[in-house]
Amino acid sequence: MEESDFLAERFEAHRTRLRTVAQRILGSSAEADDAVQEAWLRLDRAGADGVDNLGGWLTTVVSRVALNMLRSRDTRREDPWQDGPPGRPDGADPEEHALLADSVGFALLAVLDTLGPAERLAFVLHDLFAVSFEEIAPIVGRTPATARKLASRARHRVRGAQAPAAGDARRREVVTAFLTAAHDGDFAALLGLLGPDVRLRTDDAAARAGAWSAFGAAAVAEVFSGRAQAARPALVNGAPGLIWSQRGQTRMVFEFTIIDGRITAIDLLADLEDVEVEPLDT
Repeated sequence: MEESDFLAERFEAHRTRLRTVAQRILGSSAEADDAVQEAWLRLDRAGADGVDNLGGWLTTVVSRVALNMLRSRDTRREDPWQDGPPGRPDGADPEEHALLADSVGFALLAVLDTLGPAERLAFVLHDLFAVSFEEIAPIVGRTPATARKLASRARHRVRGAQAPAAGDARRREVVTAFLTAAHDGDFAALLGLLGPDVRLRTDDAAARAGAWSAFGAAAVAEVFSGRAQAARPALVNGAPGLIWSQRGQTRMVFEFTIIDGRITAIDLLADLEDVEVEPLDT
């Protein structure tokens, strides 16, 4: 097999994921295909010598291309949905739009277009694909701490996508139900509250304290079932969450991403320098 054919074969193994990343960043099938094709052209020119993690390298390239495309939209002040109804990327047919909305949630699909390019990329890579802020930072040209803030701001916008009158109350109900199910060891109830692709993530400080990550409803439910006994309700960055305290001092927070009534991500944060916490009466 010639080297170029071998390289193409390796690229094809990553194509589906790369297209998914690009489509969720851009909200456009045509632009996603363009971004993936550009990633292939760059790989074909540069080769893979010295690349230890080809998947990670390609994800970075696709993300940078997508970010430039988003920024180009802003510069031209174009409406990416101008050829179709609001929320339908590039005039895509209803079936394609429904498939994309089903994969990320209608609320998320609607709110992504309101985010700035860097916020959108940081949120999509971190919250939907579990890319670390250390990897995101050089893509957006910021520090890891700033990349985290970008994703946090985007996450707040996503939370606000629900109806204002019912949004906070509903999210608090979900978090309260999660805490109760965790305390009671009710595995089935936890599964019912978690999205199928839910991600449990930790920052570096939480990981050092013994917290660990997990992916998928069953794995995350297993982590919390019968645990979190010392967790208490709180507002975390203005949204319903949980805190774990020791000797009267907050040591860790549980930050929830909730879309369409299901928990799609839980972030365990022990680096609380930029986290606003307000304990709630129980």
